[in-house]
Formats: sequence, structure tokens, C-alpha cells
Amino acid sequence: MTRHEIAALLAYIGRLDPRTIRVSQAEARDQIAQWHELLGDVPPATPYGWDARIAARQHIRISPYPILPADIVRPWESYRRERLARHCDPTPVADPDDQAAWTAELFGTRHAVATGAAEPRQDRAITSGRGQDDPELQARLREDGSCIPPAARAALAPLRPARAEREAAVAQGRPDVLAVRCEWCQAQPGEPCRRRRIGPDGGTRATTPRATAHHCRLDLAAAQQAQEPKQLA
Repeated sequence: MTRHEIAALLAYIGRLDPRTIRVSQAEARDQIAQWHELLGDVPPATPYGWDARIAARQHIRISPYPILPADIVRPWESYRRERLARHCDPTPVADPDDQAAWTAELFGTRHAVATGAAEPRQDRAITSGRGQDDPELQARLREDGSCIPPAARAALAPLRPARAEREAAVAQGRPDVLAVRCEWCQAQPGEPCRRRRIGPDGGTRATTPRATAHHCRLDLAAAQQAQEPKQLA
């Protein structure tokens, strides 16, 4: 806020709480200088929900003490933290090899979000559990079948073959092997089966993930899939 904006804010506060009014011109000048020193980086208002007058009015409504600059700064810092917590950095358009340009673009985007000049990018809200009652979000999930778009899933398939094989099996109606616990290696649901490495003394020295599941786990998954229609009936 500039000195003129600080003066306007103090005039508004003075109408709500006469205790903050300074009678002499020197006292008013010192008050404006003090508030400007502490609130110089706080905007009077932003297009997305922040207004210093609302923060001041809220303090005057609930507190019996005269308002201080800290009573404006605290809501402003909470506003900044909440917006950055909802923000998901978009991929910069700058050349990734140009570290300075890449970093500057990320900083500029975050600064615009934190200062209320831009709305947060909420890509991660699809998987964060918030907004599950949003009709638009539910329609998108029904259309794509997952929070990961089909094009992105296809691009990731070569990088995670086990997950791709599992998704292909489910899509083809085959049992989901990783949905059950393996009775042989004790792998929990969602974890791949593991191969034991036996030492010379006959004890297990280490385990390594297997590319395929144990036969007993395949049989258990098939049996569980066969029982599902009966349970539904």
C-alpha cells in the first residue's frame, strides 16, 4: 500500500473505531509513516478475495483492543499461505536448459498467486480428496475413468510396465492379482511379489521384486473375482 492508500485505510478505520484517530497533523503523519513501514508490501485489495478493509472491520468487530498493523498482516499472511497451498506449479514454457529463465517463470507464477494477482492452479485437487462433490469433477472422472488422462497413461506405460500390465488385465476382465495378499511371499495388496535370495546357511539374505506374481496369488485373485458376482447377487 502507498501512503495515500494507508491514509484512506486509516480514515476508514477511524470511522469504525474513533480511538485510532490522531488529532494533530504531526501525529497523523507519524501514524501514516508507521503503518506504511509495516504494510508497504500488503495490497489494499486483490481481484481474488483479499481486502484490507474487511480484515480491519473483522478485527474491530471481534476484538476490544485498538487495531494495529499486525492485525492486518496476520490475515494477509494466512491468505497467502492458503493460496499457495492450493497452487500446483504449471510447467514453465521457458527452455528447461535455461535455468535462470525456468526459475524466474516459476517464481513469477508463484508470486502472482501469492499476491492475489492470479488464481491458483489446482490440478492436484483432483486427487487430493477435496471437491469430490463437484459435478464437473465427477463428470470428468467418469469420462476418463481415472484422474490420469488416457494420453498421459499411455505415455507412462513404458516407464511402469507392472502397473500397465495390471491395468490391462483389469480392462480385459482378468483378475487383479495385486488386489489380494500373496500367501507365499506375504506381499501385501498393492505390492508386487518378491523373490527370496537364500544364503549358504539356508537363511533368507534378501528379497527382490518379481515381474510376475506367484501361482497361489493368481489362484486367489481368480477365486475372489469369481465370488464377486455371487456377493452382489
